[in-house]
Amino acid sequence: MKIIKINLNNLKESISAIEEAIIVLRAGGSVVYPTDTIYGLGVNALNGEAISRLFKIKRRPMEKAVPVIVNSIEMARKIAYIDYKKDEILGKIWPSPITVILHKKDTVPDILTGTKDTVGIRIPDFEFARILISSLGAPITATSANISGEEPSLNIQKIIDRFNQTNDKPDLILDAGTLLPSEPSTILDLSGQKPKILRIGPVKKEQLLDILSF
Repeated sequence: MKIIKINLNNLKESISAIEEAIIVLRAGGSVVYPTDTIYGLGVNALNGEAISRLFKIKRRPMEKAVPVIVNSIEMARKIAYIDYKKDEILGKIWPSPITVILHKKDTVPDILTGTKDTVGIRIPDFEFARILISSLGAPITATSANISGEEPSLNIQKIIDRFNQTNDKPDLILDAGTLLPSEPSTILDLSGQKPKILRIGPVKKEQLLDILSF
């Protein structure tokens, strides 16, 4: 488990860290990285073996789906079905801390979605994460960097200490220090006839209703 400190206020200083993270991700490894909500545990979301290892690291039940982040609606279209109406909605709400549930395409490994026919996707409002995705050229898993069932932490040292106690560890940790107070993303389900709010997070119900006008 390698740890690299990064400076989110000067991304040019973080180029070498991003390059190392991409090497790890392309090799099927896992990376703890900062986002606009919490620290995420990332693997290439299209690599079934990497996703399987992620489940071991988190001790996550296999039936629990794993959300992903993308850097554009175009990338989202490669893994999910997005019609004109959904495209219009996504254009209004992304980038943001809103995960959207959509019907997945066959490009998505079943292990990622717990064999469900839907996948959770978002574009983070966080330049570092978007650069990471763009550099990889593929979606990255965005599950929290913690053991399943335990509270996610904004404090990277707590995350490091916890994984040091486990046998299955992430390959690389990008240490951006303690993140600003936030919470897991809001979840909006667009896979049914009508939009449905499944979880309230940083974006509250009233804000979402105002954006979507439904």
